Amino acid sequence: MGEFEQIINDIHIGVDSICAEFPMSYWRDLDRNREYPSEFVQKLSSAGYLAALIPEEFGGSELGLESALEILKRIHYNGANAAACHAQMYIMGTLLKHGSVEQKQKFLPGIASGDIRLQAFGVTEPNSGSDTLSLRTFAKKTGSGYIINGQKIWTSRAEYSDLLLLLARTSPLEQVVKKTDGLSVFLVDLRKVSSKHIQIKPIRTMINHSTTEIFIEDLFVEQNTLIGKEGDGFKYILSGMNAERVLIAAECIGDAQWFINQASNYANNRILFNAPISKNQGIQFPISKSYAHMKAAELMVHHAAKKFDSGINDGESANIAKLLAADASWMAAEACLQTFGGFGFAEEYDIERKYREARLYQVAPISTNMILSYIAEKILGMPKSYG
Repeated sequence: MGEFEQIINDIHIGVDSICAEFPMSYWRDLDRNREYPSEFVQKLSSAGYLAALIPEEFGGSELGLESALEILKRIHYNGANAAACHAQMYIMGTLLKHGSVEQKQKFLPGIASGDIRLQAFGVTEPNSGSDTLSLRTFAKKTGSGYIINGQKIWTSRAEYSDLLLLLARTSPLEQVVKKTDGLSVFLVDLRKVSSKHIQIKPIRTMINHSTTEIFIEDLFVEQNTLIGKEGDGFKYILSGMNAERVLIAAECIGDAQWFINQASNYANNRILFNAPISKNQGIQFPISKSYAHMKAAELMVHHAAKKFDSGINDGESANIAKLLAADASWMAAEACLQTFGGFGFAEEYDIERKYREARLYQVAPISTNMILSYIAEKILGMPKSYG
């Protein structure tokens, strides 16, 4: 067994061990009550898994993306959900790549140890949606810092995060040459912010995702909260977005594997008309096709991760990996629910919960239609179809 294979094997054993402490009933109860899996996240943090991408000098494991994605994939392979903690991996990249030495020394060791949670990423706004460059949250320069006003939506885990990575305009949209200019990134310490300046309102959704809406009013942040150079924020978050898509794609692969395993086992053990239902090609073929699509998508996920680890910030491979993996997980979810029939709708089998969770990744963090538009315009040279 080579070094990479040994790392992956160790990750699988370790993550399996943690997941075994949190049975399906744990996730069902959290889903029913819309509660955050604090104990699960703490276990992962204490074991060092959420510090996988952080350099060793700051207390992390300094793994590549291709190794780190196995952590999230394996969580989903076990029927659990990494959405409560996955953001720490890809948000941290903006701080690691573009933060000052002071910022890294101040925050990364605490993030690596689990004492500080960096789980919230404030980008999307109610009136801009997928049109990120039209966001209106504004940071006005003052003598020693900035005063920020605006609103964010779908900012998940903000209630459970110590830090918020916030994208805001520092130059009005009307005054910039390119829409990508004039955006800046701030690392806001939520522990020091009064509710007078930031209000966080939970949004109840079809899944247990701990997502929120954030209202920002006259929030003063010091100059040292700015990451990198003012106005270059969009460039900084792009690489993080590609990492996000690869990591989410890995979760989709894990979901697909879970659905396929559940469907196969159930079909082999469900006896109807004196034979297991898995004997029927009508049952076999959808599951087999799902497996084939999952394996193909998994290859693309690793291809995208390898490019990222080699220093190539390749939007094409990251986007296609996310598209194929999300489609593979949804295909597997459909096959699994159809195999279980009516029992798939019962909470106790967990199919309906995972079915709802898998559906999210057709929409977020980037919708499949946006990826198809990207392929058409950026790769195939077709006209831009929106905006």
